[in-house]
Amino acid sequence: MYTLNLDIAQFLSEYWQKKPLLIKNAFPQFEDPISADELAGLACEEEISSRIVVTKDDNWEVVQGPFEDYDNYGETHWQLLVQAVNHWYPDSQPFVDAFRFLPDWRFDDLMASFATPSGGVGPHVDNYDVFIIQGEGERRWTVGDNTPQQRRGGNPNSPLVEDFTSIIDVVLEKGDMLYIPPGFPHCGETLTIAMSYSIGFRAPSQQELVSEVADYLLDKNLGQQRFTSISEPDAPGVISQEHQLGLMDLLTQLSQDPNNYQIVLGKLLSQNRFELDICEGEEAYTEADLQDAFDQGAGINRIGGLKVLRLENDTNSRLFINGEVYELPNTPEEVLAILSDNVSLSSDIASTLCQNDEVQSLLLTLINQGLCYLADTEA
Repeated sequence: MYTLNLDIAQFLSEYWQKKPLLIKNAFPQFEDPISADELAGLACEEEISSRIVVTKDDNWEVVQGPFEDYDNYGETHWQLLVQAVNHWYPDSQPFVDAFRFLPDWRFDDLMASFATPSGGVGPHVDNYDVFIIQGEGERRWTVGDNTPQQRRGGNPNSPLVEDFTSIIDVVLEKGDMLYIPPGFPHCGETLTIAMSYSIGFRAPSQQELVSEVADYLLDKNLGQQRFTSISEPDAPGVISQEHQLGLMDLLTQLSQDPNNYQIVLGKLLSQNRFELDICEGEEAYTEADLQDAFDQGAGINRIGGLKVLRLENDTNSRLFINGEVYELPNTPEEVLAILSDNVSLSSDIASTLCQNDEVQSLLLTLINQGLCYLADTEA
């Protein structure tokens, strides 16, 4: 169990997406959710995103995984980072659950790192919110103010920024946590062999939103309305202000119609950036198999990282799961809430929900697709 020592209401009103915050002893009696050896094992897998960052003289070299061994990297000046650990290591889910005071659609992934002394990724700026939690060992972190930063060496494509004046300079110890909003430069330096964890929360950019809307309109052959005007400019070579606003109003009309934007947002926000650990079985489960499993005390768990979302004031009764739409026209809102808000269902709850034929069909589909699985659960 991971209990976060944080005044959540105060955090959301004073710090969330506003300014950094250091929380000493954020997780009392913190235990690493994964060991260094287990993390190294994940980094051996082709489908898991991993990298090693080697610290050199005022420079950093990035080596992409997978990795078979680490002997050639030595005992200092390197760091192993593995993305989406929560997708591949189910025991990390209770740690992730501690951050579900923020909506699931924002959650990106749990990244875990093993670092040797003097290892780090260099000064950089993220475009997402991140919580950095220290496990075993110690790391020094500096955080700068949210001001324009120069890219290192004047290279606009560099992921690194020049050194900055710190507003936070701290050594994180086991259980300590640092929250950093988007735009604040930060840099970590490992003092002793250390495990650390980053919980990231990300929102889509304007580019991503426009791209998703355009794809949806093209797929559904929508958005055919054209601009009409009530007056024309005096000069033939000018686009009048009235015409400019009228043309852009066509986009505004699209964005204000729930029939257009709700399905786009539901599909977009339920997708993951990183591959999921699909656990599809060899043979499909039947309704009888499902009921037998419930009778034997099995519940239903989601695979790690799976997002099950519902839209407030949705025009339809449905769920959005891993970028797909699942229509449930005869399912009450309170049942949709149970399905979207719980990553696991006990046998009793699952059995009761399956008295609704739509829900039973949905859960069977998710199990047979490998997005959920039957397991002993205390939910």
